[in-house]
Amino acid sequence: MRLSKPAAATVAGLVLAALGLLPSALNAQVSPGPLSRPHQFLSGPTRCTSCHELGTGTASFKCLNCHMEISLRLKHQRGLHPSLVGAQRADQACARCHSEHNGEDFQLIQWDPAPGKFNHSPTGYALEGKHAQLECAKCHNPSRIPEVERQSIQVKDLKRSFLGLPRECAKCHEDVHRGQLGTDCQRCHTPEGWKTTKFEHSRTRFPLTGAHVRTACQKCHPPTAGGERIVRFSVAAFDSCVACHRDPHGGAFPQRCESCHNTSAWKQVTLAGNFNHAKTDFPLLGKHAAVACNECHKTSDFKRPIAHAKCNDCHADAHNGQFLKRADGGDCAACHTVEGFKPAKFGVAEHASSAYPLEGKHTAVACEKCHVPAGKATRYRMPFARCTDCHSDPHKGQFAGQPHENRCESCHTVQGYRPSKFTIARHKETRFPLTGVHVTVPCNECHRAPSTSLPVVYRIEDRSCTGCHVDPHRGQFREQMARPNAAGNPLGCEACHTDKTWRDVSRFDHNATRFQLSGAHRAVACIDCHRPPNMETSMRNVTFNAAPSRCENCHADVHAGQFSVEGKQPTCAECHNTAKWKPSLFDHDKRTTFALKGGHEGVRCAACHANIKVVQGREVLFYKPTPRQCAACHADK
Repeated sequence: MRLSKPAAATVAGLVLAALGLLPSALNAQVSPGPLSRPHQFLSGPTRCTSCHELGTGTASFKCLNCHMEISLRLKHQRGLHPSLVGAQRADQACARCHSEHNGEDFQLIQWDPAPGKFNHSPTGYALEGKHAQLECAKCHNPSRIPEVERQSIQVKDLKRSFLGLPRECAKCHEDVHRGQLGTDCQRCHTPEGWKTTKFEHSRTRFPLTGAHVRTACQKCHPPTAGGERIVRFSVAAFDSCVACHRDPHGGAFPQRCESCHNTSAWKQVTLAGNFNHAKTDFPLLGKHAAVACNECHKTSDFKRPIAHAKCNDCHADAHNGQFLKRADGGDCAACHTVEGFKPAKFGVAEHASSAYPLEGKHTAVACEKCHVPAGKATRYRMPFARCTDCHSDPHKGQFAGQPHENRCESCHTVQGYRPSKFTIARHKETRFPLTGVHVTVPCNECHRAPSTSLPVVYRIEDRSCTGCHVDPHRGQFREQMARPNAAGNPLGCEACHTDKTWRDVSRFDHNATRFQLSGAHRAVACIDCHRPPNMETSMRNVTFNAAPSRCENCHADVHAGQFSVEGKQPTCAECHNTAKWKPSLFDHDKRTTFALKGGHEGVRCAACHANIKVVQGREVLFYKPTPRQCAACHADK
């Protein structure tokens, strides 16, 4: 039995009374909260069953009873909702996204992310190509919703609805073909762009081949005349070439066009018909076979005679008359063939008969390197008396004077620019003959370019040692280096060294210094007196004039200071000289109070001086005190 609305309300009241719920506290105890504004009409304790299914044991909702448009989409698996519901119960899935009882101002539709970043793919209509760049309202607006779909949409303000849009192209886009090609636009077009088509002409009655493939569509499918220009895709006649192309021969050939021509190119004539050009007095050979007929038969009158005895009957003189004075009158066939104008058959062997035979590296030089292409202005009669007629001077005039006068061949050959034929023997004729170690030095060690923008320097004005070599002595021997040699020029480094080896300093005269070498000093190595700083092993940084000149500055006092007077050490030279250390020059008679006379004269020093003490770990003979009494040395006999 079906209850009326008042009776249903009475029953609901009795149920609620049985539950102990008074009307005044009903909303607070049963309802979780106020309904949102769109569902306000369902508020009240008697309206719960409008949305909730009672007695099921689990939460059940009747959303789809009202929202039939969503129910139909779930049933037919269309749109976004089927992808969101999945395997869930549809009534429970609604509440997962559209939560209620959260207040009157609560928004039932929550966008996460925002509509502009919404992933359209789950709707079953992925946005691709140009569609991905459109704003939502461009497609989702009431004007695009068909009338049949409007009936089922619950939302009265269709501007707020995203339902009901058709997916067919023609529903949104104008059919510019006016039904000529049907309604399935996707057969030819893609969302990437209207002009990017995937139409295959090969499936039509006229497959495109050869030059037809490169022909613009509008050449064959022009728009119709009149106000509304519509492209025509149905071409009435295309069974013969003349349906589209004009006959340039004026009907002179009864055969079909394809008997001589093909779609690859009009000028590529196959002569597949009865005509054989080899039977004429000008067989087509080489490049001539590919020449279009109208290149020679200008008026398409193939019966009109054409002069062809000489090349220049058809071809202009590309060399501007440079070869007219030759014995053959500049006949093109002397250098060229019908196989091609380039390359010419004038090679190295033919060049040998000219005024400039090609030799060495010149044989490998491409013709255009000397005969620079300039059309008719290309020069073939070239100046060649001097190398610089063709080659720039890499030395920038350094050899312009005598004796070279910029004659490259004095140092180079056509076999190769490098190495030059300027030898060590020829270097002796220069202002700087190579001797000693200089003979082994590579040329580029002395002849260098100051920078990348300047040439290598070959005429070196400063030919002194320091012009190339750094003075390791930092000017300590400036005075010696300034002395003149036999030619009146400064000696420079040669005051001490030779060009055979740097270590040979035999020219240095130590006796000309403040410290003459004599005796044992002559055998001492330089580094023993001229000590390098910082324990270096070379003498590059030695300060030579800082070497000590006193004995005690180099030699240790073996006497442990016993001959010092008032703290001053005596000069070693008082007793010793550089010839030898022993015996000393000490004069016992004059310098002591005990003159050696008589038997004492031949006695060894050690016989009297035997007082040995250990000083700083070594034994030192002390000469004082020494007994002077006879009994101290001589036993009583």
